Amino acid sequence: MTYCIIIRGPLGCGKTTISKELVKKINGKYISIDEVIKENDFIGTEREKGFFTQECFLKANKVIIPKIKDSIKKGIPVILDGNFYWKSQIDYLVENLDFKPHIFTLTAPLETCINRDSGRGKPHGKETATAIYNKSTEFEYGIQINVDKNLNEVVEEMLSYLTR
Repeated sequence: MTYCIIIRGPLGCGKTTISKELVKKINGKYISIDEVIKENDFIGTEREKGFFTQECFLKANKVIIPKIKDSIKKGIPVILDGNFYWKSQIDYLVENLDFKPHIFTLTAPLETCINRDSGRGKPHGKETATAIYNKSTEFEYGIQINVDKNLNEVVEEMLSYLTR
């Protein structure tokens, strides 16, 4: 079975760790929205309400959509990892793919996200983690997955939705 999975949530909730574990389980392709933005220098200097602009993320979508379609055509599942704090970014992906992606929103208490961020080699800091937490939780999208449990439990829960 081939599919596209979008994993979204606040900074520090475990998106990358979970995405990479899921990629191993399904033998899929991993795409980091943050990496696409950095590699293509889409960040720019402008901010929208203090955040990277919606346009920045829409540019990244235009880069990844052909890659997603190509992988799916080859029978390779794709996992996208990003904050997806602009609803327009997800809507654009859904509208421009030839299939409906599985969308999971990872949830955790703010304190968990701040603590996980602080343990990174290059933490973003409490203020940034809080701002992104608040922005990314402004709306719900897809299936909500509580990540305040062990990695295997989270991955198995997500896999259970793919086989329904």
